Amino acid sequence: MLEFYRQMSLIRRFEEKAGQMYGQGLIGGFCHLYIGQEAIVVGFQSALKKGDGVITGYRSHGHAIVTGASSKEVMAELTGRDAGIARGKGGSMHMFDPEAGFYGGHGIVGAQVPLGAGLAFAAKYKGDDSVILAYFGDGAANQGQVYETFNMAKLWSLPIVFIVENNQYAMGTSVARSSGQQELFRRGEGFGIPGKLVDGMNVLEVRAAADEAVAHVRAGKGPLLLELKTYRYRGHSMSDPAKYRTREEVKTTREERDPITFIKKRLLEDGETEETLKVIDNEIKAEVADVADFAQNAPEPDPSELYTDILVES
Repeated sequence: MLEFYRQMSLIRRFEEKAGQMYGQGLIGGFCHLYIGQEAIVVGFQSALKKGDGVITGYRSHGHAIVTGASSKEVMAELTGRDAGIARGKGGSMHMFDPEAGFYGGHGIVGAQVPLGAGLAFAAKYKGDDSVILAYFGDGAANQGQVYETFNMAKLWSLPIVFIVENNQYAMGTSVARSSGQQELFRRGEGFGIPGKLVDGMNVLEVRAAADEAVAHVRAGKGPLLLELKTYRYRGHSMSDPAKYRTREEVKTTREERDPITFIKKRLLEDGETEETLKVIDNEIKAEVADVADFAQNAPEPDPSELYTDILVES
């Protein structure tokens, strides 16, 4: 639980600093923050083993960090530096670290889902026992390619867990206004894919669900669909004023359901000390300050980088 607290706190602090740097003009393009949703990726990643794969959409900074990229590499990517996880060419929306089993960061809504099925097909074809996690949001849950993928994944019994990070508003429209079937974990039933609803603000419940799901898929029993009910505190992106919900709603969620507050309370109840948690907080604060300094001062890519990573020769 201490490691869960540390990882979620790092993502939170990192994202807050990224938002600040974006406002200062140090980060360009689009930027989608993960603040409020930290328990999902931390809980799931803790259930994986080396060789498993992760793919997600464009709200991907936290996913990149917990799969193995250093916070320096991720922040340097945001500032477009050569030390970035994708040599400064991917930016916020296109993180990529295949050596760590992280396959993006994808800007097209829902595109990562069929790509995830492709990764799962490759794992099955090679005969290993790898599991693929394909994260997508409640907005992407209405994309047609998602359902074509469900059908193929079930037909071929692919080793993939589909994870809907339901933060309830997609780009700005609530699930109630955009989805006829609002229980998103039931969306796979027509294809024979079992589903489950999980509290995405409770990292312990996420971890328990992840253990169960990964074991099911790794045993060759086919795909699963999990809906992780969560909430993002910031707008869809940095340019979103989030006027489609009230300040009271956000404030109430932060006060009553915050994932970091939950695990902190649980640690204290189990006998951990405030001093231990303060040490972790101070270490993370210092790390993020160092990360921000590094990302602002690292060299930019050489112009020749324009012509790399555009062709694979076999």
